[in-house]
Amino acid sequence: MKQSIVKNIVLCTALVTIASSCGKSFLDQDVPGKLPVDEYYKTDQDAEYAITAVYDMSSADYYTAWGSRYMIKMLPSDESAAGGSGPGDQPGYQALDKLATLDPSNSNMEVAWRVAYYTVYRANLVINNVKPESDKRKRIIAEAKALRAYTYLDLVSLWGDVPLILTEVKPEDYTKGTRAPKAEVYAQIEKDLTEAIPDLPLKSAYSLAERYRVSKGTAQSLLGKALLYQEKWADAATQFEAVINSGVYGLEKSIAYAFSPAGEFGKESIFESSFSSAEKYNWGNFPWGNQPESNIHIQIMGPRGDYYTKATADSLIAGWGFNLPTKKMYDAFEAGDERRKYSVMSEAELKAGGGNWTAPTAYDYTGYFQRKYGTFQKNTVDVNELNYTTNFRLIRYADVLLMAAEANYRAGNETKARAYIKLVRDRSHMPEVTASGSALFAAIVHERQVELAFEGFRYIDLVRWGMAATELAASGFTPNRNEVLPIPINDVRTGGLSQNQNY
Repeated sequence: MKQSIVKNIVLCTALVTIASSCGKSFLDQDVPGKLPVDEYYKTDQDAEYAITAVYDMSSADYYTAWGSRYMIKMLPSDESAAGGSGPGDQPGYQALDKLATLDPSNSNMEVAWRVAYYTVYRANLVINNVKPESDKRKRIIAEAKALRAYTYLDLVSLWGDVPLILTEVKPEDYTKGTRAPKAEVYAQIEKDLTEAIPDLPLKSAYSLAERYRVSKGTAQSLLGKALLYQEKWADAATQFEAVINSGVYGLEKSIAYAFSPAGEFGKESIFESSFSSAEKYNWGNFPWGNQPESNIHIQIMGPRGDYYTKATADSLIAGWGFNLPTKKMYDAFEAGDERRKYSVMSEAELKAGGGNWTAPTAYDYTGYFQRKYGTFQKNTVDVNELNYTTNFRLIRYADVLLMAAEANYRAGNETKARAYIKLVRDRSHMPEVTASGSALFAAIVHERQVELAFEGFRYIDLVRWGMAATELAASGFTPNRNEVLPIPINDVRTGGLSQNQNY
């Protein structure tokens, strides 16, 4: 989705930074191709380029370095070990896995934080400069508000109080950063989404080529999640049920299909981060230190190629050995739950299929391999390691059903909660849940654990449920510290931000 406006916006951002430290003689020179802000954002096409830049940054899973927001959300949970070739291989990711060693200098975390704020910056440009003078521009403004809300929901969920930036920051204020209270951030998320929903179309109104865009269902799902996280149970249920009753979404025939190339932007998809193999990267042109179009983090999560031989009839090829499932995650699946084989594979199953693993004492090795976001041959082209097109599923219909179950349970409607759980379990041919009271809540916790395995939700879920200290004890979770991540040290030192407790 890269367009010329992307490079122009990046250039303008750089110029703002350079201008704060360069002399007037430099600033007096014309910059070829540069347009003043008041001469841009005039047409539908201008707005289209600008919103493309927001989508482009929001999907920057690798941006100048390893800093995937997916990995930042995934690794603090009890679902997987960080892995890698050894203790010096991406130590920032390894520290997120072993929470006791996480500190504010974590460079992987800092990249994810910065990309989030780059996304906010680009969304702000659209919101503050595009005039709602056509239906298309009204929709584009709504998309930008929803993307800003999505980004702030990640920020507030992971870091707590965060800077709430809605307009351009003046250079003289770069060192005067402040963190808005969580309640204020959530209020802005609610405002953005409430304003966006009326101007967004249903997913079904988009052409197939535009299914990557934010839809009405996306914004309603996000609003429901923001309300759920604030324990506004009845209001959250209302938003989820608007999505459920829209008639636009449904469950695919299996988890395997939902996560296959054919399932991308399918009926279960509410929002995805998309990637492309169009560049056909090789070892000579892959943009290390920049932003690739492909999803290089799929490669990083495949079984370590030094020791792995794939099963005979399998298409799960080798990778670089990160995000290794734990025995706890494998054991969480009930007997007969087909979701297990689509999510995680044991070494015993690998060998039974004619494959092999030759290093039982390899660093962080758990005995299990992740398959939901697997290194499947069919998801890549040419130089296999560099061209994965696998989309990250950011919001699935199954997730909405389970959030609706939780919201209704909390609001006192256990019958409806059980009905929504049943829809999810029926897909995997699992027996109906008949529990009530605390046992019903435990069933919701379990169902989210197995249905959404390796999707990056469990750490945030455990924290908001007050279960993290118990469930993440083996990872070194410390109460009154690891409920949030540390604010990156560079923004504390140069931006004037306060640090989270006990970091």
